[in-house]
Amino acid sequence: MRVLLSSNQIQARVREMGAGISRDYATSTDLVLVGVMRGSVCFLADLMRAIDRPLRIDFCAVRSYSGTSGGTPELVTNLLGDVRGADVVIVEDIIERGVTLQAVMQLVERQEPKSVALCTLLRKDIVRNWEPKVRYVGFEIGPEFVVGYGLDYEQRFRNLPYVGIPDPGEIDG
Repeated sequence: MRVLLSSNQIQARVREMGAGISRDYATSTDLVLVGVMRGSVCFLADLMRAIDRPLRIDFCAVRSYSGTSGGTPELVTNLLGDVRGADVVIVEDIIERGVTLQAVMQLVERQEPKSVALCTLLRKDIVRNWEPKVRYVGFEIGPEFVVGYGLDYEQRFRNLPYVGIPDPGEIDG
């Protein structure tokens, strides 16, 4: 495995992002971070601790991957709570094609929040049919398949404290 982003790099950037969200939502009376399961869990946990404002968290689950290639997003679980009238920050682990994020945005917007912003740890530098306006981006990366810090291959590697590019022998795809 080749380390692309070290644990120290990730933690420093997450603290910066948390400080930015704290500033931007300083007057919010209802800030909700919506994590996209399962990949966002590590990022969401660290990010919420880096925000010095009262907040709530919520989750939804969308399935769109098989191996190393994305498919059509399928909503697995709806939001667990109510975000009507809230300032919502959707927290995603990675933006590749953007189709998962598009599905989550539609889900959140149907609940009539006060505002919706997008936050991602990683954004791949690839051509997309839909280019989401992302307010908070941790790192821009190349098109390589990555794992670690919540990102997986067939549910493995999520527990790595860094983001890495697997060697061909470590994955089947």
